[in-house]
Amino acid sequence: MSGQRSFRLEVLTPERPFYRGDCVSLTVQLEDGMLGIMAGHSPLTAALPDGEISFIKPDGEKVICAVASGMIDVDRNDVRLLCGSALLPEEIDAEEERRAIAEAELKMKQKQSRREYMLTKIAIAKSLNKLRVKNHGNKFNNNI
Repeated sequence: MSGQRSFRLEVLTPERPFYRGDCVSLTVQLEDGMLGIMAGHSPLTAALPDGEISFIKPDGEKVICAVASGMIDVDRNDVRLLCGSALLPEEIDAEEERRAIAEAELKMKQKQSRREYMLTKIAIAKSLNKLRVKNHGNKFNNNI
């Protein structure tokens, strides 16, 4: 990774500062696609949906995590992500997420208000995102 310029990255959640340090690249999911960020990126502020982010540290380590919706702010060589949560693949309990999906699917079969129905769909999407990141992280770690 030598030769690539780094920038300062902060990934913050209400529970904890998930990451504070340098990285050489960051990939985030936006509503309309993926965005890659490197040192010197143009200023940007955008909403982050529930999804996956990945970044590469100066030593070459790749970090993948699931994030809950929030925002990203890019200002020259400082990037800040404010997220509802951020979890590494090993922090995700696959069985718990599968149970949550099964419970939500049962709930969807019952009569619900439009609001309850939408909240149930969101809960399923959040759990599916965590499972996707968990599986992606496992595949990545198995390839090392």
